[in-house]
Amino acid sequence: MSTDTTASVSTHILDTSTGRPAAGVAVRLSARPGREAGWQPLGGSRTDADGRCADLPAPPQGTTHVRLDFAVEPYAEEQDAERRAEARQDAPADRGSGTGAFFPEVTVTFAVVPGEHYHVPLLLSPFGYSVYRGS
Repeated sequence: MSTDTTASVSTHILDTSTGRPAAGVAVRLSARPGREAGWQPLGGSRTDADGRCADLPAPPQGTTHVRLDFAVEPYAEEQDAERRAEARQDAPADRGSGTGAFFPEVTVTFAVVPGEHYHVPLLLSPFGYSVYRGS
């Protein structure tokens, strides 16, 4: 929750290749008090069954930049394994193996101001991603 002196951050991930939330993705949050300052790790969480990660720690007072690190490689590998298993059921011949994660991690850095809430969704697919400021 944001206060007059801090911001707050939440996120969710939608797997656009399946049209479903991406559950179980580790998300880390870091903050810094200025462009030249070093990053301070604040903690993290995992996306729930709805792909949401609403329990991220609040950035400390004086934060001007926030960074979200999404560890998408384990999720992508799991999705790839599921697709291969389904393909084997439909056609016993192996038609090639998956490539794993093209983007093993996604890092999103954005500016914040005190008193504001920032919801930053990640739209994820095997060979691309997009982010935006949500509401």
